[in-house]
Amino acid sequence: MQTSPISRVITIQNEQGLHARPAEMFVRLAKQYESRICLLRNDRRVEATSIIDLLTLGAAQGTQLTLEADGPDAQEAVDALAKLVENGFPQEDAEID
Repeated sequence: MQTSPISRVITIQNEQGLHARPAEMFVRLAKQYESRICLLRNDRRVEATSIIDLLTLGAAQGTQLTLEADGPDAQEAVDALAKLVENGFPQEDAEID
């Protein structure tokens, strides 16, 4: 059975935007899921498991991105990653569960 991708628009909340530290947190969490996860900004689509790809989005505070996942745990992945972004990313010494 074919499933449709799950997507949600997210807005970067933290003041520094999606720089190296939050990108690393995002990638680490994305890699916990089996689904293929991408971020889209305008017509640019990048893999959510690549820090370099995420940094090329140039996502400053207030930037809207579309988070998209396709696979067996797509809804769970979108929910968890959206929560990470909506919370402005935890402090660097906090654990991501």
